[in-house]
Amino acid sequence: MAAIEIHPSVPQAAPQTVAQLRGLAVSLLSDQLRRNRGTRGLVPYHRPAPMVGTAVTVKTRGGDNLAILRAYDHCRRGDVMVVDAEGDLSNALVGGIMTLGAAQMGLAGMVLDGAIRDLAEIRERVFPVYARGVTHRGPYKDGPGAINVPVSVGGMSVLPGDIVVGDQDGIVAIAPEEVDTVIAGALKQHAAEEATIQAIREGRWDRSFVDDLESRCKN
Repeated sequence: MAAIEIHPSVPQAAPQTVAQLRGLAVSLLSDQLRRNRGTRGLVPYHRPAPMVGTAVTVKTRGGDNLAILRAYDHCRRGDVMVVDAEGDLSNALVGGIMTLGAAQMGLAGMVLDGAIRDLAEIRERVFPVYARGVTHRGPYKDGPGAINVPVSVGGMSVLPGDIVVGDQDGIVAIAPEEVDTVIAGALKQHAAEEATIQAIREGRWDRSFVDDLESRCKN
């Protein structure tokens, strides 16, 4: 049996979809996903920059990066590598070299439910790197692992081919078949929020909606 189970990468999101998502805050997208989907506990360690790309998923043993190294062969420009290491923080999965390599290859970012190291280097770059924590202890390279299988990162399920969007607030994964609906809803909400912001600036913020909210309370 091979050390790494490998499945083909799923077709990438259309460029126009990526461009639209790049201009939308994760909070807006999250609101279209019933506010109950998205990562918890994963931290952005890079300089602020948006992340949008198609998921190439990796499942690996905690602290082992053999499957991650192989996954580079299955990533394309614009992909986001999403790594499920079950939140293990005992050994780093990647550091300065592997994240630099991903950036040079044109990946859109890396999301790791595990640890990283070489924090000073990663923090100086705009290449998106999200992880659960930091340790100086380096990785093992023994396997096993799997590429392009369903994974869970930060409590969020991700399938190969999902569109992964991240900013300083966190990360959401959107299924390709629902992305148009999510974008349309986010754009509508953005316009409404911009109108509210303008009203606040002009001193005419209507808070009558609070009466309706309060009337619903039953406690």
